[in-house]
Amino acid sequence: MGYTKTAILMAAMTALFMGLGYLLAGFGGMLFALVIAAGMNAFTWWNSDKMVLRMHNARLVPAGDPMGLSQMVEGLAKSAGMPTPAVYLIDTPQPNAFATGRNPHNAAVAVTAGLLQTLSRDELAGVVAHELAHIKNHDTAIMTVTATFAGAITMLANFALFFGGRRDSALGLVGTLALMILAPFAAGLVQMAISRTREYAADRIGAEICGQPLALASALERIQRGAARIDNDTAERNPATAHMFIINPLHVHTRDKLFSTHPSTANRIAALRKLAQQSSPSHSGRANAGGESPQDRGPWG
Repeated sequence: MGYTKTAILMAAMTALFMGLGYLLAGFGGMLFALVIAAGMNAFTWWNSDKMVLRMHNARLVPAGDPMGLSQMVEGLAKSAGMPTPAVYLIDTPQPNAFATGRNPHNAAVAVTAGLLQTLSRDELAGVVAHELAHIKNHDTAIMTVTATFAGAITMLANFALFFGGRRDSALGLVGTLALMILAPFAAGLVQMAISRTREYAADRIGAEICGQPLALASALERIQRGAARIDNDTAERNPATAHMFIINPLHVHTRDKLFSTHPSTANRIAALRKLAQQSSPSHSGRANAGGESPQDRGPWG
């Protein structure tokens, strides 16, 4: 159902974009807007991972690092039956993480310094597994495309409001202006709906990869508390990347509280606890990819 809903929402985003192009300049405007969107998506498809990592000043973690982070990612990737992504560290005290890349063969997992200092080994494995699930499900590519479409829709709407749309539209002048104003709002809602749908799926599959739903639930709770009180200045300056993080990193500005790109953390935790109850004892209690038992709760730092 999650993939069906995502496809429907993507179709809605495309229709909204084409409709704006038509209102702006008729059929020719619709085609021109579609070509522009295709070019923007092609560029972000190939360069989004580098752009986002550079934006957040992420630095590559070498294989065999003393922290054991790269080894953990490699072990969990093997457990998930997927290529090992590159591993990056972001120097910010806010506990958080995200994944990026156009496909599983060209992907990266980035974690913050605050995450390593806050979580236990099992909890960190749960977070990494969640991000690997996003990569395996091609969510990183989907979210790149939706973010680009949302930005293009906003650009078109602003352009139309500034220069004026088609006066002979069947909606009339008032209806056309209303649509141009509401289109970016609708695009944002579609983007948030897709993000929320994929977060639940990544939680479920991530829990299956690491074998410990309760560890991921505990990690989400700790990250939520940390993200609510610790600033992430880079994310605040680039709010368009907020949907990529495992927990919304924004809290400083009022606009960040109006809408959420993530489902309720409490609901996600409840779903993971339900999954743990449904899991067999042997599955939910197996050791993680890093070789630690579920009782090992020593913090990283």
